Amino acid sequence: MTRSAGILAGCLFLCSVLSFRSPSATAARNSRTSPLNAARWLNSPDPTQGISPQKGKFRDIVNGKEVGSEEFEISSDGSGWLARGSASVKGAQGPQTRITSQLQLRPDGSPIHYEWTTVAGSKKAGASVDFDNGVATIHVQVNGGAPFTQQFNFKTPLIAILDDNLYHQYAILAGLYDWSKKGQQTLSVLIPQEMIPGTVTVEALDPENANGKNLDRLRVRSQDLEIILYLDGNRLERVSVPSANAEIVRQ
Repeated sequence: MTRSAGILAGCLFLCSVLSFRSPSATAARNSRTSPLNAARWLNSPDPTQGISPQKGKFRDIVNGKEVGSEEFEISSDGSGWLARGSASVKGAQGPQTRITSQLQLRPDGSPIHYEWTTVAGSKKAGASVDFDNGVATIHVQVNGGAPFTQQFNFKTPLIAILDDNLYHQYAILAGLYDWSKKGQQTLSVLIPQEMIPGTVTVEALDPENANGKNLDRLRVRSQDLEIILYLDGNRLERVSVPSANAEIVRQ
């Protein structure tokens, strides 16, 4: 059975602006991905290989109107990577929503620990996720209620985190793609705020010139949605969702 998760969702308490369909948990358990060489990532002369330090801000635009923004930083902590994000989403009929996240990664990009919090008015939710050899254990608490735990099992420890309203995580996804091989590659994903596992297919497209600069492009496909990433080397410049007339633009 297919379940949906917001990619431009207002958040846990607001109606989605856009829905991202993800395959079932069974598909996630059966998914496989090519092994990655951490040394190649860290030492490759190709600027589009692997994760790199970067920080910045995105503006979320739907139908020509700004609906949110995000500040983020991806840095090396000496033993891997640390990605932090803080997003704000305007509520169409409710309060503004704020989302914060922190993601710890090994040098090869596989996740170690993830935390998120969401606040909309008086409502608050948060969770942490621990990863151990392909097992994701999620601890969730909503509005101070009793916490609960759920586990998801993957065939690989290399799992991309693609959480609601946190688009810097697509820069990490681009780093998980093997640019030396190119072609279609399937990656396991987890959307923690929705507690939904699944897979996406990622494929390099021909570069595109934008404002005199050639940008690399990656097409990310789920069962029902196509997203295009525009990159200047490792730097994520734009996320485009043509079917929803939505773009996330770097400032």
